[in-house]
Order: sequence, then C-alpha cells, then structure tokens
Amino acid sequence: MAEEPFWRVKPLAAMSAAEWESLCDGCGRCCLVKLEDEDTGQIAYTDVACRLFDAGTCRCADYENRSAQVPDCVRLTPDAVASLAWLPPTCGYRLVSEGKDLPFWHPLVSGDRGTVAAAGISVAGRVAGSEEAFGLFELVDHIVAWPVRWPKGAKGAAKGRARAPKARCAE
Repeated sequence: MAEEPFWRVKPLAAMSAAEWESLCDGCGRCCLVKLEDEDTGQIAYTDVACRLFDAGTCRCADYENRSAQVPDCVRLTPDAVASLAWLPPTCGYRLVSEGKDLPFWHPLVSGDRGTVAAAGISVAGRVAGSEEAFGLFELVDHIVAWPVRWPKGAKGAAKGRARAPKARCAE
C-alpha cells in the first residue's frame, strides 16, 4: 500500500522547511497588490504585482531578502495561514490548512510546474505591471476578481473536497 503524501497526514506546523516550501505552487496570486477598505476591512486584489515579483518566472526576484526590501511582505507561517483571509482559495497552504487536498494541477500532485499555468491558476500573462509603475489612486483602476476565483478549468478539482484521492492528469 502506498504511503500517503505528507500534506495529507502532517499539519502545517509539523512540516519540514522543504515540505513547507513545496506547498507553494508558484502561482503568484499572493504577490499581487491588495487594497483594504479601511471601513469594512474588505480586501480587493489588483492585477499589479509586488516590485520584487518577476512576472516571467512567477517568482520573487529576491525571496531570501524579501522582508528587508518589502517591509509589508507577509511571511507565511502556519499561524499566519490560519488568520489570512486574503489568501487565494486555490493556495496550497490554505487548502491544507482547511483540511482539503491539493488539486490536480499542483506540482506536488502533477509532478510538473507547468500544470499551474495550464490550469489557469498562475498570474503569468495577467500582470499589468509592477507596483512601482502605479500611483495609489491608479491601483483602484486595476482591481480584479480573478485572483479569488477558481478558474473554470480547475473547478471541482479540489474545491470543497476534503482529503479526496489525488486526481490524475491525462498523459
């Protein structure tokens, strides 16, 4: 009998550093600038990325030093994941924290980082630019809804399913 994958059996707090980092699918959604309504606390995503975000690779250009360069960059921890309502619903950290399985397109399931873009999860090709190119009031014109939605091609893959068996990609 095959051993269960670590994300199905370990709580976030018990994961090794390598396991933790591998939960990130590299979609880049969390690196988009978010605006918070001061009165309601409601969060709105934009299609504008953090100044350290490399839109070509969907990765942070200086991951190790990001907190020093971008003071409001949120470092994800198990406690932070549980309290951050703005994490995208497709986020591996959020899914595992909520007791859900990783979807078919997640690299830990598919074995291929390319499935994140193929499923429409990645921000690749959807970023309007870096936050350095926009003023605060211009950001309002860049509010988008797609970062908090499941793309049509990924619907049902893991959405709402608790610890279901891994979906298999067609080969």
